[in-house]
Order: sequence, then structure tokens, then C-alpha cells
Amino acid sequence: MIRSLRVALGFLTRLPMPAGGHGDPRALAGSVAWYPMVGLLLGALLCGLDWLLQGAPTLVGAAVLLTVWVVLTGALHLDGLADSADAWVGGLGDRERTLSIMKDPRSGPVGVVSVVLILLLKFAAVASLPPVGALTMNWALLLAPLLARAGLTALFLWMPYARREGLGTPLLAAPRGACLFALMATLAICVCCGWRGVTALGIAALVWLAWRYACMDRLQGFTGDTAGALTEMTEAAVVVALAIAG
Repeated sequence: MIRSLRVALGFLTRLPMPAGGHGDPRALAGSVAWYPMVGLLLGALLCGLDWLLQGAPTLVGAAVLLTVWVVLTGALHLDGLADSADAWVGGLGDRERTLSIMKDPRSGPVGVVSVVLILLLKFAAVASLPPVGALTMNWALLLAPLLARAGLTALFLWMPYARREGLGTPLLAAPRGACLFALMATLAICVCCGWRGVTALGIAALVWLAWRYACMDRLQGFTGDTAGALTEMTEAAVVVALAIAG
């Protein structure tokens, strides 16, 4: 169990983790159930930083938060977003061509623009969140990473993998019971957060369903890149929606 958590943290974050576990098929598969917990940890770190930045100029605080957000994840999901955007446009509706473009490590103009736009949305949304107080917090910063990683766990439960072999292949044996428990725990956390949590859950579910439909229609499954794109789109949608809701 601890090895699986360590693998999940080592894969989804750039937090220093002891080596080991990545060559263990059971630990790799079990790590999928820990993805929401990793998201919760990331959200807690962002909330703590947001609290420390009380009194800082709004735009400076938002820039620092977003920078740390990207650094904590090593821009892993932004890379998936860029590759997916390039492939979706350049693939011209063809499955094999889309998958081939995703393998190209270079980013085209569509991929670059997609990253710029998603970061712009996040920055504007974070800058628009209400100021925190001594006993308050911005729930958007906690819920967005949590729901985005829970969405990844849901992918492994309810979508096929689009490639015969890939980095995600060992994860397909993720324990179903543990993953369902992790998703139920995520649901409980959202409900405990009140209307903001329920709103964030609804927005994340809509993004997940829309992206699942798009991926099934084009690829008949998901890839690591489309999973990264889902993470970024979910985070942006949740933060934007809660910033608008106030």
C-alpha cells in the first residue's frame, strides 16, 4: 500500500520520493487508487501557500501560486495537453494519425497555444478568487487538483486503453475495489465542502464525460496524453467556475 502511494506521488508530482516501486507491477497498478489522494495533497499545499501569500498583491500572488502549481507537477499534464491538441487538429479525424502525432515529442503551434490559453485561464481564475482570512480558505485550490486526479482514476475504471502497449499498460490492472473507494471518498469530500464542492464535482463530471466521448469517438480509448489533457481541462474548469460563482 505504501509502495503504491509512493509510486503515485513519484509519478504525479515532483516531490522528493525514495526510489523503488516503479518496477513492481502490483505497486504500479495499486498507485491508480491513490491518485485522488495525491490531488488532495497538492490542493492542501496550494491552500497553504495561498494562506501564506495573504497581503501580497493579487496578481503577484496568483502568479506565484500558478508557478508552484506547475512546478509541483513538473508540467506533466501540460505536456499531455499540448500533445493532445496537436494530435486532435493534425490528426484530421483519423485514429492512427492522431496516435502517431501524440508520439512526436515536439510541440506544434496548436499545442503551444493550448498551453498558453489554459495557463491564462488558471491565472485569471486564481487572481479572481476571494482573499483568504485566518480561518477561511479557497476551496477551488483544494478541489481542482483533487477532482482532476480522481478523473484519472475513473479513466482506468471506465475507459479502454487506446494503444496496444504504452506507459499506461501496467496501470490497467488497477484494483477496482480500491479505485471505487477512492472515488467515493472524493465524492464525500466534495459534499462536505458544501455547495462549492457539489458545483466543482458537477463541473468536473461534465468535463470528464465530454472528453470521454471525444476520446472514444476519435481513439476508441484514452492515452497518457489525453489523460494529461483531461487533468488540465478539469483543473481549469473547476477553478474558473468557482471563481465566477464567488
